[in-house]
Amino acid sequence: MNWPKIREEIELRTSRSSGAGGQHVNKTESRVELVLDLLASEAFSERELKNLRYHLAKQLDANGRISIVDQSGRSQHTNRKRALLRLKEMLERGARPIPKPHKGKAFVANKRKRLDWKKKRGELKASRGKKWI
Repeated sequence: MNWPKIREEIELRTSRSSGAGGQHVNKTESRVELVLDLLASEAFSERELKNLRYHLAKQLDANGRISIVDQSGRSQHTNRKRALLRLKEMLERGARPIPKPHKGKAFVANKRKRLDWKKKRGELKASRGKKWI
């Protein structure tokens, strides 16, 4: 991943934080929202993009963007640092390879046991019917 290139592509939005805080909340824009458009990004290779789309599917919106909001601190600077750190961690987690599917097979003994049970069950059901002489 090319982190300096990613930082250039991040769209930064600020707004007033919600919640209690009195006058300080009413006059400072401390809420920070980072938006990264994965599909339009040139900082990722095709493989990284595929891995990110697989692992971060729930965090992406309909347009393929990741949005991270932080409003926990009182200053915009602190919230921006926290949001950037969360984005970096998310991208590092999402860039890991896609796991290969496991091809599990039933054990031979379990298969035989299941078939024996089915055979007994079938014989029991067959014995319930009317007997024709």
